[in-house]
Amino acid sequence: MIAWCSQQSNWAIGFADEVWWSRFALPRMSAWQDEEQPVRLVEQPWQKRDPDPKALACYGVLWQQGPLSGPRRSEMSLRFVTGRPVSALTIQFLEWCCTQLQAQGKTAWLLIWDNASWHGSKQVRTWIREHNQQVRQAGKGTRILPFFLPTKSPWLNPIEPKWVHGKQAIVEPDGLLTAQQLAERICAHFGCSHEPHLALSKKVV
Repeated sequence: MIAWCSQQSNWAIGFADEVWWSRFALPRMSAWQDEEQPVRLVEQPWQKRDPDPKALACYGVLWQQGPLSGPRRSEMSLRFVTGRPVSALTIQFLEWCCTQLQAQGKTAWLLIWDNASWHGSKQVRTWIREHNQQVRQAGKGTRILPFFLPTKSPWLNPIEPKWVHGKQAIVEPDGLLTAQQLAERICAHFGCSHEPHLALSKKVV
């Protein structure tokens, strides 16, 4: 499938993943938990005076270009998240990516990602199916073809080393960055525009 897609000029291949970007010195990679399990972070007393979150969650896609024998993987698309990745935010990110791809004349996106619960949730699977149906009926837009990597195999996703190298290049050896400073550094490092954060709509009581 990947070999065939790489030969189609109107197809896109993108490796997706989510990550925490710590505002503190020397951050370490964080393992994601399922949506039903909240992330537990230990807060020091002095940090309670800090208005910004300790880390920014971020969706990312690494786009593959060129022939399969020598693919180029340098272009990234990023969106920061208010909160942490869940199904509703994943749908917002996919929709945003499809809008960008449609503007480039791409008719299909081979989406390669892991088995995080918010990737394979019923809500996301239903949205992708309905989205693809709308694209076919309208005769325009970008269809999504999700491809799931084997469980616990981050080395198969080439976006993973991008995260590691990015963190090493961006963080300060000591001290603390504001959320705005961190976001700007991340976007500058990857050559991306700083888009508004993805956020869940507030429920009306």
